[in-house]
Amino acid sequence: MQNAPGHSPSPPATHVRYGVLGFACSLSMLTYLDRACLASAASILVAELGLSSVADLRWAFAAFALAYALFEVPAGWWGDRFGPRRVLLRIVLWWSAFTALTGCIGMRLGERVFGSFSLGGGAMFGLSLPLLVVTPLLTLVVFSFLFGMGEAGAFPNITRALHNWFPAQERGFAQGVVWMSGRMMGGLTPLVWMLLVQGIGSSGSAASWLPPLIHWRTAFWLFGLVGLAWCLGFALWFRNWPEEKPSVNQAELACIRRGAARPEAAAAGIPWARILLSRNLWAVCAMYSLQSFGWYFYITYLPRFLEEQFAVPSGNLLGAMYKGGPLWMGALGCLTGGWLTDRFIRKTGNRRWGRRILGVIGHSLTATCFLLCLVAPTATWFFLAISLAGFSTDLAMGSAWAVCQDIGQRYAAIVASLMNMCGNLGGALAGLTTGWVLQRSLDAHATSLGLPSALQLTAAEKIVGLGHGYQISFLIFATVYVFGVACWLRIDATKPLAPQQDGVVEMSA
Repeated sequence: MQNAPGHSPSPPATHVRYGVLGFACSLSMLTYLDRACLASAASILVAELGLSSVADLRWAFAAFALAYALFEVPAGWWGDRFGPRRVLLRIVLWWSAFTALTGCIGMRLGERVFGSFSLGGGAMFGLSLPLLVVTPLLTLVVFSFLFGMGEAGAFPNITRALHNWFPAQERGFAQGVVWMSGRMMGGLTPLVWMLLVQGIGSSGSAASWLPPLIHWRTAFWLFGLVGLAWCLGFALWFRNWPEEKPSVNQAELACIRRGAARPEAAAAGIPWARILLSRNLWAVCAMYSLQSFGWYFYITYLPRFLEEQFAVPSGNLLGAMYKGGPLWMGALGCLTGGWLTDRFIRKTGNRRWGRRILGVIGHSLTATCFLLCLVAPTATWFFLAISLAGFSTDLAMGSAWAVCQDIGQRYAAIVASLMNMCGNLGGALAGLTTGWVLQRSLDAHATSLGLPSALQLTAAEKIVGLGHGYQISFLIFATVYVFGVACWLRIDATKPLAPQQDGVVEMSA
């Protein structure tokens, strides 16, 4: 439409909110880089720490997930109460410190890790940390717990930031992009680890054309420094509300708010009873716990599984792609699911089924894919089955986290933290359960061979014993996702826990 004479045209809307999305996506990538690198380092840690098998790492995997779960709600509440900016800065600083400290575990007197980019010639100096040598596995468990404590609240506070900065009709897509970024980085982590620590083709002399660049300890220190760099950029650029950012013009602000008032910050008095007694909320929490139970296999035991059961090499590009397959495909699932949930709602106006349908389809397909893993005859077929499982699982991610905003509103971070807490409790249980099943399978195989202990099994016999345990685990995962479908059918995104008009005074965060 033509502007009236004498009136200058209105400036087009700025797009500052996509800068917020960029920081959210880069933070999502950091979380997955730092958590997935522990699984990529599993073989090195088993050898360096003198462990009997990968089953011993279950305590570290479970410690991370348990701490991540326990500290979700306090971190989510802080974000709703005081704004995501200060909380995210503290979160990333803390976990980056313990990522770096993980590289110090098991260091011995005079060990040298600097110089020539790797352990060995030209070293400059060594470090000695006797305490971390005496009990390296216990130290790994403690550091994993503290690392999980630090990462807790990252995604709930990202959810709060997106709630502050994005209109309702773009939130499913924004959540999908955030989770796509994290999953993609998780899928890339085995490749990054291989390039930095193992080299390409280093396990086969004829194909060895790129040697390792740095020692595995240095890799953990490097990842910690990347987190510090992110904090610096975030502190200088991000603000809790678009109204606080001078580069946001009125046209973009109108697009974000769509005629509604600025979302309220959580008041000092949180209606915990109303929140915690909501059947809707607990359906969301139960669903996410079940979803995480199966998903945690991708970032814990999968790399070692492929090396042992299908002889996938560690210093090989194809091997790195296989290990990251569920997360590569999960990234695509996050993006697809986030786009589809918003599109369904725009087309039909039905928010209840717009959020629900992707979860029902995704969990049903995931259960089927885990059953296919049982009969996969080769590494390639297993890769296809487990990657499709990752895609199917993550079809629901955009919907799940958008539901937290739909029903949480000004308590979006609290609701998201409760959901993620239950999810990571499910992950902790999965880590312990899978490790227990694997250990029982080893013990049973040793008994069948007339051996007094699994410690007497040869390397080849351990692979056979562990294989039976993995088969049982896949059956458990498939069953869990069937229950996840039932939970999705109980979730209603149209029922907020605490409606905006209940009289709570808006506070600046």
